[in-house]
Amino acid sequence: MRGSCLVPVFLCAAQVLTLAVMRSACAEDPVAPPAVGSTPSTSKAPAPSTPVPQAVVAAIGARLADPDLRKGVAADDLAALEAFYDDRSSVPLWTTDMGLSARAQQALFEIEKADDWGLDKHAFDLPPASALPTGPEEQAIAEIKLNLAILRYARFARGGRSDPTALGGKVFQSPSMRDPKTVLADIAGSETPDAYLRSLHPQHTQFARLRQTLLVARDGDAAGDSRTDVKRIIMNMERWRWMPEDLGRVYVWSNTPAFMLYVVKDGQTIYADKTQVGTIDYATPVLSADMTTVVFNPEWIAPPTVLRENLAPALRKKNYSILKKKGFSVSYQGKPVDPTKIDWRRVNILNYTFTQRPGPHSNIGKVKFLLPNRHAFVLHDTWPARRKYYQQAVRAIGHDCVRMEKPDRFAKVLLAESNGWPESKVTDLWDNSINNRVTLDSEIPVYSTYFTAVADEQGKVTTFPDLYGLDHKLARALFGDAEGFPMPTRKGKRRRAVSKSVRWKPQGSDVTRSLQGFPGR
Repeated sequence: MRGSCLVPVFLCAAQVLTLAVMRSACAEDPVAPPAVGSTPSTSKAPAPSTPVPQAVVAAIGARLADPDLRKGVAADDLAALEAFYDDRSSVPLWTTDMGLSARAQQALFEIEKADDWGLDKHAFDLPPASALPTGPEEQAIAEIKLNLAILRYARFARGGRSDPTALGGKVFQSPSMRDPKTVLADIAGSETPDAYLRSLHPQHTQFARLRQTLLVARDGDAAGDSRTDVKRIIMNMERWRWMPEDLGRVYVWSNTPAFMLYVVKDGQTIYADKTQVGTIDYATPVLSADMTTVVFNPEWIAPPTVLRENLAPALRKKNYSILKKKGFSVSYQGKPVDPTKIDWRRVNILNYTFTQRPGPHSNIGKVKFLLPNRHAFVLHDTWPARRKYYQQAVRAIGHDCVRMEKPDRFAKVLLAESNGWPESKVTDLWDNSINNRVTLDSEIPVYSTYFTAVADEQGKVTTFPDLYGLDHKLARALFGDAEGFPMPTRKGKRRRAVSKSVRWKPQGSDVTRSLQGFPGR
């Protein structure tokens, strides 16, 4: 009996509990249907608001389309930003409703130290580091400013402040630039954006040494010669930005203002030699090319400048003895011709080929080193009458190709590295072959450069004269004026090879002196 009476009680309690749960659910569910018989509400629910991060990204897109913002900004940078935020449709990269994120401040503070890297911090329009945005529009502006500053910094770090080829003076270098889309993707994925920005600068030993000397020089007297020293260091850091990122395991470095040539292997100098370079009227070019061939006891085909300036005037006066004296034969479209039967006053001498036979009086000497390029630039020996100039400090003489004092030794070093040859094999070709071409098994990069400042491990800097006025032109491009860097005179007195040293004065031979500042020494 007692058990049967408890059943209704439990059932009643269960119903009460169920009703209570249902009422609670209805009260908590804003979209629960109205009770049966009740009148539906006619008021509309408020529309959901756009989350702040999405509003910021939307504002970024609108601002990037603003013609005023686009003025003076690199088209590649704008395109990269538009593509980046098209893919990133919900969250800004650098900003929050409380201002710049910690990562953003790392990037900003690194850009503010641009002067430490030979750049100009005033070239970058940065957002205030501690500003508190009042809304999505201000967040968008800060985001765009920081991104544009990052892309500009990346371009400048890689040598994009000026176009080297626009400076004139036979500079044929193309800096290795980072694609802006790659920069944005890389820095967005980096936990340390400041370190990423530092990594964009050249990693070459000389660049690092020059940067250290810059930091020291800037702490000195900011007037007179000190300002000039700082600018010279910055200009030569800039030239390293134009160099390839990877110079190669074995390479040749010819530095025109120093009148020196080196072979470098694994960062160590394994050979150094004096050079002769072109005069200001026949400037040695600044370029990079791969050496492919060594030619022993070569023929020499006179270049256009020699035809126009040396041979044509004599031949127009019927002075044919110059051809016999220099050992030239003449051909037209590959067929030999008699130069005495041609009226050189009426023909274009450039249509003819003048070939000088190998021998002791060859203009090109006993060996030439070929590195295919569109400027007809080669390295080679010289004729005996010119060898005396290796004893002089300034060796700007003749045309633009680089000549070295010990070409036989240079050939032995290169062929040992490339082809694994013993010295005796090179000696045999040197003494006995005629117009013998040897192909390098491994091409060797050659860098014909124009560095007027070189630093050693102790921070000592050797400076060299501005032979062709390229410091003058680069100073104008980077600083707006060339104060302290006058243009050289074309036919003035010869200047000393080492015009000045910072903190030291080099002693000894040219080879010893130049090695003091070379990588690996």
